[in-house]
Amino acid sequence: MKKTLLILTYSILAVICFIYSVIILSVGSGTGFFAVWIFIGMIFVACDFMTIFNVWKKLPKIFKKIGLVFLAIFFTSFVIIEGFIISGFFVKEQANLDYIVVLGAQVYKDRPSTILKYRLDRALNYLNENENTKCIVCGGQGHNEPFAEAIGMKKYLIEQGISEFKIIMDTESQNTEQNIQNSLKYIDSGASVGVVTNNFHMFRALQIARKNGLDNVCGLVAGMNSLYLPSNMVREFFSEIKFLVS
Repeated sequence: MKKTLLILTYSILAVICFIYSVIILSVGSGTGFFAVWIFIGMIFVACDFMTIFNVWKKLPKIFKKIGLVFLAIFFTSFVIIEGFIISGFFVKEQANLDYIVVLGAQVYKDRPSTILKYRLDRALNYLNENENTKCIVCGGQGHNEPFAEAIGMKKYLIEQGISEFKIIMDTESQNTEQNIQNSLKYIDSGASVGVVTNNFHMFRALQIARKNGLDNVCGLVAGMNSLYLPSNMVREFFSEIKFLVS
């Protein structure tokens, strides 16, 4: 009975991962992270076969102990880091900031990607409520983009009624660190700054901002479609690990 339950559980988890990988691929985010869900699904398939053919019982005890230690370390670090990432969902914003910096993401010929639209709409609301705030839009052109992300972001904000004179473009940056570093060229010393990005990205974005000398900084949290949030949270875990060891 226990063996059957395990086989059924692994099979269901594998199918969920494979279906979710297709969902993430269909979003067209411009990254290959959907493949991670295929990989996780294959791990569950492997667990299925190992359970069916009693491979677990045949493994030497030392391998089992090493495996358990590895899993314990991984899941402990995952829970801790995800806790910090979730804390970024609840950062406090400030009114009347001198600048807001909207971090870039995938753009299409006729529209921003889902992730980027959430950021731009958050910036739009803030700019409408704080007339004196200037907006820096960040992002260069990726290999799969028709033009620089900043160009698409400025176009979107202008179409929503924001004056082009309030918008500053950084069309060179290729990642979050460069978004922040290039924005510093346009920010007056001592100015107050708000970083606009999605909830799952906020914790690391503020870390990067402070690392690059932005002390008077706060976050303006944009939401995210809950269907895509698990994938972004897992991806952000690995991005945070990369940031910590770099």
